[in-house]
Amino acid sequence: MGLRDGDGWVDCDCGFRHWGRFGAAGLLLVRRDTPQPQVLLQLRAEWTHGGGTWALPGGAKDSHEDSVTAALREAHEEMGIEVTALTVKHIFSDDHGPWRYDTVIAHTMSDAGAHIANPESTATKWSSIEEVETLNLHPGLKQSWAALKPLTTSSLEN
Repeated sequence: MGLRDGDGWVDCDCGFRHWGRFGAAGLLLVRRDTPQPQVLLQLRAEWTHGGGTWALPGGAKDSHEDSVTAALREAHEEMGIEVTALTVKHIFSDDHGPWRYDTVIAHTMSDAGAHIANPESTATKWSSIEEVETLNLHPGLKQSWAALKPLTTSSLEN
């Protein structure tokens, strides 16, 4: 893995420090081959930013990456996601001025190979959309979930 050019902290207008010199991106993967749609979550390792909380796979964007590229790379690195099994549907941006987190929403008709692929996660979970808000969520996901939730089902018929 090693250091990437996007690794580093940014102080932003909201008063918080965020990881990712060029912003960050994550994958909200919606599984559609189950009776009710499910989303993939990771339990962040205690030593990571937001450790001990449920989050989306994601991380810092590098200078040469767009949000989709970064989110898919991070999802593969952290959770072994087979990116060829996904269809990107939407990008949701949480813009903080000098820093932005883009959530790439994608669909899959399988488990997409999801597993713990590096030490940043201690567990993975396919969760019902309704269950997500009852979990101990990473602060960023918790703040964005009300806006993200309707996007998980808005394009199910497509």
